[in-house]
Amino acid sequence: MPTGVLSIGAHVPERVVDNRTVADWSGTTPDWIAERTGVMERRYAEPGTATSDLALPAAREALAGAPDGRPPAALLVATCTPDVPQPSTAAILQAKLGLPTLAAFDVNAVCSGFLYGLTVADALLRDRPGERALVVGADMFSGIMNRTDRRTVSLFGDGAGAVVLGHVPDGYGVHGGHLVADGELHRYVGVDAGGTSLPLDDAAREAGAHLFHMDGRRVRDYAMSTLHKLVGQTLDDAGLGLADIDRFVLHQANTRLLTAFADEAGIDPARMTLTAPRLGNTAAASVPLTLAATHAERPLERGERLLFAAVGGGMTAATTLMTWY
Repeated sequence: MPTGVLSIGAHVPERVVDNRTVADWSGTTPDWIAERTGVMERRYAEPGTATSDLALPAAREALAGAPDGRPPAALLVATCTPDVPQPSTAAILQAKLGLPTLAAFDVNAVCSGFLYGLTVADALLRDRPGERALVVGADMFSGIMNRTDRRTVSLFGDGAGAVVLGHVPDGYGVHGGHLVADGELHRYVGVDAGGTSLPLDDAAREAGAHLFHMDGRRVRDYAMSTLHKLVGQTLDDAGLGLADIDRFVLHQANTRLLTAFADEAGIDPARMTLTAPRLGNTAAASVPLTLAATHAERPLERGERLLFAAVGGGMTAATTLMTWY
């Protein structure tokens, strides 16, 4: 029996960080940020906030919206900014939600993480009739930003999104997709210190190795080529074309990249909701937050076809094709 999204939850912090603030940090101008990225503002969590704290309201909203109030059998948290190195943020979130014993674990595919988690949850539920999974995407990049680097600090914000995945009738739900990783390109994006390869010591902090870095040009080139390839493969697998997709729910890397991809691919902008201008790139939270936004703008109707796509560090990429129920 196929699985589909039964409910959605979303949460972003109250603090708005505008382009003037980012420009002051990084020695650029608000016009430069707007022109290069299309991001006008982003949200930052208050000091002392953990990623699980961001995830909690989104998860609660998703659970409250699911029919029957049945607890999930699995909890997957997609994040690359976990509360602590161990245990998993999923286990911490389970405790905060007061959920009974279940399978709980994290998925780290950076910005592709939510679709990786959705794919894993779909596989877990396929042979478990009646069971559900709570899939959360949550990241807090404000704590790892190099505020002097205008190329990255202008892009990222904090947030969380969640869905409850459960069984739906035949013909609806998840139809398939693709997951890929090109590990030879892993140095394009990263935080170098804090693991076993490079301890987070005074020398690492002094060198800024605890902060996020990205080779923007190479990431953009990879994103454009890989998105075209995976979207095409996913549609071909289903015997569909772009015109058959009602809504495209894309990872919000930045507004300029998304609009360029849509132009090249021939995607009708009316079928693609943008959250990057007001939320920035929220990493693993980006796809579920954008799903929540498109549903809020115009409620999803039964039978609509959705194509999800994301690219993240690693380098990773993912697509999921779904018919809404």
